[in-house]
Amino acid sequence: MTNNDILKKLRVALKLTNDDIAKIMELVDFKVSKSELGALFRKEDHPKYMECGDQFLRNFLNGLIIHFRGPMENKNHPAE
Repeated sequence: MTNNDILKKLRVALKLTNDDIAKIMELVDFKVSKSELGALFRKEDHPKYMECGDQFLRNFLNGLIIHFRGPMENKNHPAE
């Protein structure tokens, strides 16, 4: 299973649009255009197909965490 397959399955399972995915990627300061997203979801034999790299998928998964859970709390403990 490729990163593109994982991304497609997550998009369908979570009922995400390309706009939703772009907003999720912005949560981790990773800009992506709608045309780039379209290229990721094309079939492998399409001339404008683009392979989803590990970095893109990692940032998307981190963005999903922030999207559903919210940003991570600062865990600095006061000195006792």
